[in-house]
Amino acid sequence: MTRVSSVLVVDDEPGIRAALQANFARRGWDVETASGVRDATEALERRVFHLVVSDVRMADGDGLAVMRSARQLAPGTAVILLTAFGSVPDAVSAMRSGAFDYMTKPISFEQLEERAERVMRQSSLAIPEDGEQAGKFPGTTAGVLHSNETAGNIVGQSPALLRAVERARAASTTDADVLVEAESGTGKELLARFIHDSSDRSRKPFVAINCAAVPEHLLESELFGHARGAFTGALNARAGKFELANGGTLLLDEIGEMPLHLQPKLLRALQEREFERLGETRSTKVDIRVIATTNVMLGEMVEQGKFRSDLYYRLNVIPLALPPLRERAGDIPLLARYFAEKYAAKARRTPPELSPAFLDRLACHNWPGNVRELGNFMRRVLSLHPGAVLDESCFDQEFQVRGSAGFDAAASGSRSADAGHATGSAGPGVGMPAAGLPIRQVERVHLEHTLAMTHGNRTQAAEMLGISVRTMRNRIRDYGLPPRRYE
Repeated sequence: MTRVSSVLVVDDEPGIRAALQANFARRGWDVETASGVRDATEALERRVFHLVVSDVRMADGDGLAVMRSARQLAPGTAVILLTAFGSVPDAVSAMRSGAFDYMTKPISFEQLEERAERVMRQSSLAIPEDGEQAGKFPGTTAGVLHSNETAGNIVGQSPALLRAVERARAASTTDADVLVEAESGTGKELLARFIHDSSDRSRKPFVAINCAAVPEHLLESELFGHARGAFTGALNARAGKFELANGGTLLLDEIGEMPLHLQPKLLRALQEREFERLGETRSTKVDIRVIATTNVMLGEMVEQGKFRSDLYYRLNVIPLALPPLRERAGDIPLLARYFAEKYAAKARRTPPELSPAFLDRLACHNWPGNVRELGNFMRRVLSLHPGAVLDESCFDQEFQVRGSAGFDAAASGSRSADAGHATGSAGPGVGMPAAGLPIRQVERVHLEHTLAMTHGNRTQAAEMLGISVRTMRNRIRDYGLPPRRYE
């Protein structure tokens, strides 16, 4: 993707036009405005835009004319239409004519930004910095890899990654269920969104549920919904994720944490594409594509009796895998530069130069948290080192701080006299506790350290540690850590 995404805002109301321009510019977009169809056509003749956001009804024509001009001059440009006269016929007409999305006024800019990012993923245009149209967007060798955010494209050139993407692209042409098995932080949800966005279901909902993050006694209701009065506290009927995803894609994240007693009901819902809400006897049919992800090997769980074999085979129609970052080290510079540009844009500053020594340090690190860990590290470095160049001293300083902070905290707060022992080092920035400390103490310190790294995000910390969120909650309780700190 280009360094700065470009957008043409078309509206005959100066106030709305100025507000949209300011909001897009504040988020790092290259913005041009037009006051009507004629101005918009002239702008489209001068240059190619990634995105056009246009009002539908204007004094000299309508947004459909703007969209037709965009289609003729730059077929891959994404178009979002806005109108104060929202109606189903207008929406259907716009979508059939080729609009990527349709919103009614008054709009929330946050929602518009979210939809803009989504339609950019679905569009077919990538514009390099010289402004000429090029290639397909999103591509398999250039793009963006997000973690726990609004999903983007996939970046990388390693053969293993490209094979995974091409296999995912092939899977998107079918309705078969998909199982993605890969380490935490490698981009499993990103790949799931890529499948959805590349499929015929892309205009329908993409609904995700983390099976480990929902308390076990509420998981069935979250999946299938419940009727009013189905259980204590169920004051109103509620649709579940299966129902909300109707027509689109349902992502079952961390499927390995699905309780055994719920697996038969899930199996039936997958086989029949129908289910009953809690407290109801009538069945509800849905048309969905299911993608399940896991950071554990479900085949091994089946052998251990921790996962039903019939459910495993039902999910594993199309198996996919993503390589860990250590197996695609050649992609680290691409990812580092992407994260540098991304977080610099958010901070409204020029992206720093990454020195060869800095990139060497990145390439030599093992990155057990994979792309997520790399992204978090780059965000920290850019936040704390605002200079024009990131060099090896920036890397060394941040890893030294990260490697020692957790154990220093443990030394001051532990009940054991041994907690004050010095730490050793197993390489640049890798803090290690002194030999002889109790295992329980080491685990507690490592847990605190990881939670501090993720700013208390338990889901992210659990993924980095390779455990479930439920296990994370139990550890926080068992070690007497303050639970509210990690909410």
